[in-house]
Amino acid sequence: MAGSGTPCASCKLLRRRCTSECVFAPYFPAEEAQRFAMVHRVFGASNVSKMLQEVPPAQRADAVSSLVYEANARMRDPVYGCVAAISFLQHQVSHLQKQLALAHAHTATLQLQLQLQHQHQHQLQQDHDQHEHCILQNALPQLMLQDAFLKKESMWT
Repeated sequence: MAGSGTPCASCKLLRRRCTSECVFAPYFPAEEAQRFAMVHRVFGASNVSKMLQEVPPAQRADAVSSLVYEANARMRDPVYGCVAAISFLQHQVSHLQKQLALAHAHTATLQLQLQLQHQHQHQLQQDHDQHEHCILQNALPQLMLQDAFLKKESMWT
C-alpha cells in the first residue's frame, strides 16, 4: 500500500484491501493500473504473486520489469511474445554483420587498388628519372667537349 493509504494497482483492480504486506504495492502503484492490468491479463495475479515471492527482494523490481515487458510483447504477439522481438533483432544483427563484412571487403579492395596505383606511379617516376639520367650521362661527354671548345675560343678572342 502506498504511504497515502491509496491501494496499489493490483488491489484496486482486484477490489481487495491493500495491506502493508502487499507484494504488489512497491511495483504497481495506483497510477500504473494499466501496467498491472496487462500483467494480470497475461500471467494472472496469483501466478505473479508466487513468482515475486520466490525472487529475492533485491531482484523483484527487475522481475516486475521483465514481466511487464513480456506481457506487453504477448499482447502484441500472443504466440511468440518477446521471442519474436529477439528473433527479429537477431536477424537484423546478422544482416548488418553481413553488410559490415561487405563494406570491409570493399574498403580492402579500394585500399589495394590505391596501393597499386601509387606503386605504378612510383615506378613511372623511377623510369622517368632513369631515362633522364641516361640522357644526361650520354650528353655529358658532348657537353664537356663543347664547353672545352668554347673555352678555347674565348681564350683566343
